[in-house]
Amino acid sequence: MEFFIISMLNGVSYGLLLFMLSSGLTLIFSMMGVLNFAHASFYMLGAYVGYSVSRWMGFWPSLLIAPVVVGVLGALFERLCLRRVHKFGHVPELLITFGLTYVVVELVQLVWGRIPLEFRPADILQGPAFTLVNHSAQGLSLAWGAVPAELCKAADASVRLVCSPFPATRAFMMLVALSMLASVWLLLTRTRVGLVIQAALTHPQTVETLGHNVPRVFMLVFGAGAALAGLAGVIGGSTFLTEPAMAAAVGPIIFVVVVVGGMGSLSGAFVASLLIGTMQTFAVAFDVSLVTTLQSAGVAVAPALLENSLARLTLAQVAPILPYLLLVLILIFRPKGLLGSREG
Repeated sequence: MEFFIISMLNGVSYGLLLFMLSSGLTLIFSMMGVLNFAHASFYMLGAYVGYSVSRWMGFWPSLLIAPVVVGVLGALFERLCLRRVHKFGHVPELLITFGLTYVVVELVQLVWGRIPLEFRPADILQGPAFTLVNHSAQGLSLAWGAVPAELCKAADASVRLVCSPFPATRAFMMLVALSMLASVWLLLTRTRVGLVIQAALTHPQTVETLGHNVPRVFMLVFGAGAALAGLAGVIGGSTFLTEPAMAAAVGPIIFVVVVVGGMGSLSGAFVASLLIGTMQTFAVAFDVSLVTTLQSAGVAVAPALLENSLARLTLAQVAPILPYLLLVLILIFRPKGLLGSREG
């Protein structure tokens, strides 16, 4: 039971990290109609800027300063580059954001180097948030924080005792992601700023007539989306690894989340993130193949099947391609996505 709970929590935490990334991309696309290929690069910048700030001022200031810095850089990119090609259509927009990904990678390697960096979170986030203790006689119990090693050793050999800690960094990631979801939703649906942002996309001339600067609104939206990616970078970089390849590792998955959830749908991105995160986590956790499944069920396996490489593939081996298989199925049977309103 503790295996299922910890695997589920790991999947949800990974899914919420994907949501932190995809929410900014969804915000930019839904408000501006721009599919930003450089969004994962802003995520990487957030991790590296957060690393530098944390070395000078500590982790908590980096959690605030890095997203602001990345948001300003994103707003400047929209003002100086993206706005100039916006009138030429979507293809130039895609190309200029695609080119920015290579520029950011090279700049990161020039400034911070090519080797991975150890971005340590705050002391309170180091170690487990809680530990699940599964005792074969007493059942499942929860202990906050770390459990002493001697308490995880059964005195009787006939007693099964398993301690499963859940990292505090992942718990903090989940808390920040849920807070981000609530904040963005309230901003867009319950404030005057959110109404202006949504109206600027569908009725820009009317919004300008009311005295609002539509280009400035779009610049702020793009900067806000980049800031959300920067915040995700600080959380992800301190939880996992800060390295130049981190943008390429998550970049394709972000677009899978956005398409599966529905282009421009924040709630769809949330559902798709959780679905993909838990799916990949459980695929890695249940490392079984067709052959081992049949053998464990007592089914006689033919020698030809034992020699078949496809039959011997484990779920862990195919886990990286599962999101893309889901993407293909969504595009075939529901092109607008799970909760989207736009076709394609």
